[in-house]
Amino acid sequence: MLADLLERNARWSDTINAEEPGYFPRLAQQQSPEFFWIGCSDSRVPANVVAGLDPGEVFVHRNVANVIHSSDMNMLSALEFAVDALRVREIIVCGHYGCGGVKAATEDLPHGLAVHWLEPIRRLARAYAVDLAREDCAEAKQDRLAEFNVIEGVRRVAETPIMQRAWRAKANIRIHGLIYGLKDGRLRDLDSTVGPGHFQQEAAK
Repeated sequence: MLADLLERNARWSDTINAEEPGYFPRLAQQQSPEFFWIGCSDSRVPANVVAGLDPGEVFVHRNVANVIHSSDMNMLSALEFAVDALRVREIIVCGHYGCGGVKAATEDLPHGLAVHWLEPIRRLARAYAVDLAREDCAEAKQDRLAEFNVIEGVRRVAETPIMQRAWRAKANIRIHGLIYGLKDGRLRDLDSTVGPGHFQQEAAK
């Protein structure tokens, strides 16, 4: 119930104020995050909590299955603000194992508007069908597909005009792909980092 939520908030606020009296005034002054986090809407993967960061240290955009759509104005607006206004230096695309969105993308079931939203993941499943076939169960296939979705997301963020413009202006920004394990609470680097050199490579093609 809403009353319970508000009561929990009051207790949390009182606890923080008792432990660190200047905490909220400090946060209210400004936000200067180093990280921009693009993650899944799943309630079990709150960015600052799993990364061990304070709220003011990470700027966050979340959507179902952390899909990067080149026409998603919400994501693009957040990316532009993070790069141009907040001057972040690290962008993280983070998926997670056990992702309900990835699972839905692999099922031949009606999922309303999510069917359209998750189309990029279905395309990835077709593109990596041989790799996915090597996994020994449906859960392992879905987790591997979640990894491919993150890696593809890093590439698609790097290809946005926002990032190409920033790199052309010599901004030292890197984009990383991470995956979070619900079963152990650990973040894993998928070794898909791209940085300013990516712009140079694209320009040379």
